[in-house]
Amino acid sequence: MNNALIIGQYVPGNSLIHKLDPRTKITVIFFFVFIVFLANNVVSYSILTLFAVASMFTSRVPIRFIMKGLTPVWFLIVFTFILHIIVTKEGTVWLEIYNFEIYSGGVLQGIAISLRFFLLILVTSLLTLTTTPIEITDAIEDMLNPLKKVKFPVHELALMMSISLRFIPTLMQETEKISKAQASRGVDFRSGSIKDRAKAVVPLLIPLFVSAFKRAEELAMAMEARGYNGGEGRTKLRELKINKRDIAIYLLFIAVIAGLFFTRSY
Repeated sequence: MNNALIIGQYVPGNSLIHKLDPRTKITVIFFFVFIVFLANNVVSYSILTLFAVASMFTSRVPIRFIMKGLTPVWFLIVFTFILHIIVTKEGTVWLEIYNFEIYSGGVLQGIAISLRFFLLILVTSLLTLTTTPIEITDAIEDMLNPLKKVKFPVHELALMMSISLRFIPTLMQETEKISKAQASRGVDFRSGSIKDRAKAVVPLLIPLFVSAFKRAEELAMAMEARGYNGGEGRTKLRELKINKRDIAIYLLFIAVIAGLFFTRSY
């Protein structure tokens, strides 16, 4: 399994998170994305962090695998933190190095924004790590089902989103293979001017696009060979059902939201 990027990868398991209805996971994550921006103090951030970390441990996905898979994101998190330290000039001066001053407001705001970013990536990654592409497709299609009354292509949209998620790790693996092959031929992606680096990317992008189109063509031929003709009249092997586990998670998440709003005034 490629650990370069965990978004789009599925890790089989029998945990509580794996057993949840995919609609429950999508709904909780959807609202989590919004409430994470409402946190404004240590207590509210602690509640959201506790919920995210507890979800990670409950999923039983190896912690080392998750952390290693988030490696490409750490650069953005650290960059965001440093950027706020440099730009924000609020609060008291905590440290002064030559003519450069670090303010308390910049440090605190950098920590807050970086933590939000980390929580968003962690929680959204848990969706694909614990849910198969087929379950995601069925859940999205079911949740958007009312739009069928206005002739909206719900099934096709859900299928497109599911395939896109599934192809993320595949394309990342393909990019890594092509870059190593080009590097062995003497192509240098890391040195030289910006213009030279831009030129060096061309030998990487062309075979990547060719490979992507080839995979898309193979997928289309496979779907056509299996008689796929859209969602009209299609049945499902497993029907989605909300059970007691899902209700318990909904109640827990409502408690998290209530706790967040209650602690915002502290």
